[in-house]
Amino acid sequence: MHIIVDGYNLIRRSEGLRRAERHSLEAGRKELVRRLSLYKKMKHNRITVVFDGWEGGQFLEERDREGGVAVIYSRRGEKADEVIKRLAAKEKKDAIIITSDRGLADAVIRTGSTAVSSDEFENILARASWISPERNEPDNKIYSRDGTKKKGPSRRLSKKEKAYRSGIKKL
Repeated sequence: MHIIVDGYNLIRRSEGLRRAERHSLEAGRKELVRRLSLYKKMKHNRITVVFDGWEGGQFLEERDREGGVAVIYSRRGEKADEVIKRLAAKEKKDAIIITSDRGLADAVIRTGSTAVSSDEFENILARASWISPERNEPDNKIYSRDGTKKKGPSRRLSKKEKAYRSGIKKL
């Protein structure tokens, strides 16, 4: 599974990351990559974070790797959304896109990828930081959700909702 993160979207939706970004844009990016790196150590998924470089970036797309996380800066004149769409089209069902940008989410869903909101992924990151890597289970059970079982055809999930929930389970 390949998790592709809309970097600035997640930073601006997260209170903790916004706080780091107030010091500097670089501090916000570093904190996001640090959190993703910790998550990668526990879950062992491929993670790519994409940042906009379209206004003041380089003429060519820049790629880097920090803490096992691939970092991409879009080239000047190209938004991160375009890079994410390109990656999602390449990965198809193996990609989970983290963004709260509705237009981008709709575009990647059409490619067969799953889109998860930045807010929901931030909650997943927070829960994962409380998971013991050895046991791979929560240290306290406060965060587990028990639901009721649905019955009957009128309560079946749509294909879109099934794909979304399947993607969330993989995270």
